[in-house]
Amino acid sequence: MTDDAELAASEEKAEPALSVSAAMGLAKGALESIVVRLVGEVSELNDKPGYKAVYFTVKDEKASLPCMMWMSRYQAAGVQLAVGALVEMTGRFSLYAAKGRMNFDVFSVTLAGEGQLRLQVANLARELEAMGLMAPERKRPLPAYPQVIGIVTSPRGSVIHDMLRTLRRRYPLAKVLFAGVPVDGPGAADAMVDGLAKVVFAGAEMVLLGRGGGSFEDLMPFNDRRLARTIAACPVPVVTGIGHETDTTIADMVSDVRASTPTAAAEAVAPAREETDGRLVALGRSLHRAEERRLDGAARALERIEALSLFREPMRLFDAEALTLDDLSDRLSRSLPAMLREDRHALSLLGAGLARMLPGLLTAPRGAVDADAGRLALRGSSLVERFDAAVADGHRRLRGAGERLPERFAAALSVNAARLHDLSPLTVLARGYAIARGEGNAVVRSVAQTPPGSALTVTVADGEIDCTVNDTRRIEVAVEDWKEDR
Repeated sequence: MTDDAELAASEEKAEPALSVSAAMGLAKGALESIVVRLVGEVSELNDKPGYKAVYFTVKDEKASLPCMMWMSRYQAAGVQLAVGALVEMTGRFSLYAAKGRMNFDVFSVTLAGEGQLRLQVANLARELEAMGLMAPERKRPLPAYPQVIGIVTSPRGSVIHDMLRTLRRRYPLAKVLFAGVPVDGPGAADAMVDGLAKVVFAGAEMVLLGRGGGSFEDLMPFNDRRLARTIAACPVPVVTGIGHETDTTIADMVSDVRASTPTAAAEAVAPAREETDGRLVALGRSLHRAEERRLDGAARALERIEALSLFREPMRLFDAEALTLDDLSDRLSRSLPAMLREDRHALSLLGAGLARMLPGLLTAPRGAVDADAGRLALRGSSLVERFDAAVADGHRRLRGAGERLPERFAAALSVNAARLHDLSPLTVLARGYAIARGEGNAVVRSVAQTPPGSALTVTVADGEIDCTVNDTRRIEVAVEDWKEDR
């Protein structure tokens, strides 16, 4: 017999066997004497109206614990429990004997660490969802071939390099606008809001918002209310790639497209080069076929037009007009002589009638004309007499003014006449000088203009002398000497 068996046999002899109720009571007393403080994440919650207690379950990586908290204690704690919240509790273990089930009787509960943050995020998510910012019908489709792509992320780290490398590999035609901002820490949310506004203002057709992985606290800037409302109100689609596959933030929920990673976000907005090449080839083929059909249709239409009699015999267009013109010309040639004869006869009749009527017409007003002529002659003589004195006076004053007018300019005229006389070439010639002119009547100013044998015309005071040059001599006279001689 083993030691364990011997010990069990001795105990059976020493203590009588307990009933189930007694054993459960013994366990209940032992458990309720243990008061502990523990931390766990709420995984289940049953808080129905009318219950006397709140029932929930907390867990960690390896175990779970059912909990119960009386409603009076729960309301006094002022904590709103929710699935996913991290809580810190004080209580004791309790055993419900009727069911053989152990509970943790909670005395007090508070939110702890990340659980509080998760609760805040959950409350914000419900608020934004109620506002319709997460509705699927609000999300906009991405442009198939964007020309300008904006990126808002940290300038440090591998995220920006992975995004740029992916865009360069898949869609090198796009222009990238980059706003480098902090993605964690205080002020990160405001910086991302500012970065979104800047790339959109610069002309981005869509925006990538991303960062690498991190803890829940590291991702809290992406759970900011202002950032979420900015993403929802952004005039262009926003694609988020935040953290890893399991990370989901408020920014992901309100964005137009949520990608699992930053690299996946870049792939979502950039079509693959092979896909683009294939689409271009397909479009080229479709365009080729469409142009072939269009050209074939145009050729057939041209053939039908060419087959029309209008283009084979264009003069047939004017058949009716030509016949009408010939008929009218023939009728006009027949009717003109008769019409001229009729007009000539009517004109002769009018001439004869006018010749008979004119003498009588002129005789009637002749007496009136003579009377008017007499009256006009009498009135004209009186009019002339009325203005004779005024005319004579004006004539006299005009003559006097005319006689005095030359006196005002006589002195100036004499001075100008004297100056003109002094400057006249004839006055110079009268003093004994002469003017020599050579070929073309040009004035000779140098012996170089008159080589021997050339003809000259010399003008003196009373005439001209025709000469022939026999010889020339150059006279070197200094200008200063000439001035002294003068």
